[in-house]
Amino acid sequence: MHRKAARYVTRTTTAAAGAVATAATSVAAAAVAASIVFSPVADASSRLDGVRADLQRAVQLNQITAEQALSFEAKLAGRILGEG
Repeated sequence: MHRKAARYVTRTTTAAAGAVATAATSVAAAAVAASIVFSPVADASSRLDGVRADLQRAVQLNQITAEQALSFEAKLAGRILGEG
């Protein structure tokens, strides 16, 4: 095989492999997105439990104060429950 032909085969093979990898990544991303979109929405109670746990963790890490956590939780509870 001539040198130019060998280079062409190598380049096209490499390009094809890259295209396959890109396609596989796109398919995986689409599958993850679909699982998020079609997953059931958590009820208000579980959402508030998650918010409360996240805020408690933030207080433990000294990222916010306990007062800030309570205030923020109250605001989010109003939004989640449709009161605000």
